[in-house]
Order: sequence, then C-alpha cells, then structure tokens
Amino acid sequence: MPLGWLQSLALLAARLYVAQVFFQSGLSKLRDWSSTLALFQDEYHVPLLPPELAAYMGTGGELVLPVLLVLGLGGRFAALGLTMVNIMAVLSLEEIAPAALAGHQLWGALLVLVVLWGAGSMSADAWWRRRSSR
Repeated sequence: MPLGWLQSLALLAARLYVAQVFFQSGLSKLRDWSSTLALFQDEYHVPLLPPELAAYMGTGGELVLPVLLVLGLGGRFAALGLTMVNIMAVLSLEEIAPAALAGHQLWGALLVLVVLWGAGSMSADAWWRRRSSR
C-alpha cells in the first residue's frame, strides 16, 4: 500500500494526542484524590457503579490505557477501553459544555480509527507480528 506509512503516521499521531489528553486527566485526578472522590460522589453519575469504584476504575483507565495506546501494545483493546472511559465521561455529566462535548467527540472519532485499523506499523503490536512471522 503506497500510503501505508502515512496511515501509520496518522494513527501514531492520533494515539499520541488522545493518550496525552486522557493521561493528563488521570494525573489531575491523582493529584487531588479527595476532590476526585467528591466529584464522583456529587457531579459524575456513572451508571451502575458506586462512586468510589467508578473513581478508581476511571482514574485507572485514564492512567493505564493511554500507556498501552502510546506503545501500540494491545492497541485496539486500549482504544476500546478509552472509548468506554470517554462515553462514561459524557454520560455521567448532567450538563456538558458544547466545547467539552466537541473534545469528547474528536477523541472518540480518533479512537474509532485505532479500533478499526489497529495501531499501525509504528506500534508494538506490529513489531510483535513482524517478529512472530519470521
């Protein structure tokens, strides 16, 4: 495929951008854990989960999945996981500003690309496939 390298570069850029957004969000939650717990108790209404469990799961997802996404290790899995985090973030808020919603939509669209096409040739997944086929 003549433009395969361009697709891989675009997938890498998407992975890096989205991972940075979610990882920074996870770090901000860790910096002030008591505020994070209060937000999940009062503001974020995650369906079917107790607030404290939702806080741990959401923060864990925002810290672990972006690392996998950057590495392209389990790229589709990481993108699907962050898609779930993204959807829960939107659904758990009673009101969301239009600019914030647009950000979530952009991140969702970029994650869908990784889910559909994988992490690309610039990833641990591709390296592993090349190594295994020898």
